[in-house]
Amino acid sequence: MLKIYGRRNSINVQKVLWCCAELNIPHERIDAGMAFGLNDTPEYLSKNPNGRVPMIEDGDWVLWESHAIVRYLSGVHGLGTLWPGNPRAFAEIDKWMDWFHTTLEPELRVAFWQLIRTPADKRDMAAVDAARLRVIKALTILDGQLAGKEFIGGTAFTMGDIPLGVAAYRWFGLDLERPQMRNVESWYRRLTERPAFQQHVMIPLT
Repeated sequence: MLKIYGRRNSINVQKVLWCCAELNIPHERIDAGMAFGLNDTPEYLSKNPNGRVPMIEDGDWVLWESHAIVRYLSGVHGLGTLWPGNPRAFAEIDKWMDWFHTTLEPELRVAFWQLIRTPADKRDMAAVDAARLRVIKALTILDGQLAGKEFIGGTAFTMGDIPLGVAAYRWFGLDLERPQMRNVESWYRRLTERPAFQQHVMIPLT
């Protein structure tokens, strides 16, 4: 059985758990990271020298990095569905998975860590507001991409929606002022109707 190492409240672990649930992949999850430790042990580091989560073991094969894991699971178990069936369709959604890392998540992470994981008396609200404005700028790009579409790649849910979906849950869960973005909001509502999203992403922000 597939083993997934990582805690439930990790945005990167949530991507993998959500993917597994969409594809009905049986798995065992082992708590690791932050309060749970384990990821700093010699055994773990021998498999994943970064010491981060998630990491999977598929039999005797190990893989780390959340997007690599989502791509792998989608390719093995969701070819033609979560993994589109031709190179151009794949590239169209894959670029948004990279965009999550390069453009959206670094700014969202600042706001999330300050508002959720930093004590109130130590928060840098100037940094939060600067990050908020940069997230809004990024999401304006996403709003344009979603015009006339149900999901990031068109009419069908794919692996490209997974990183952006977990980010959207955090964005809408933070106590921040946000402008209306009709396309992003409609897309996000569709994600919240998915049982796998409800189970693995829509949990308290901690």
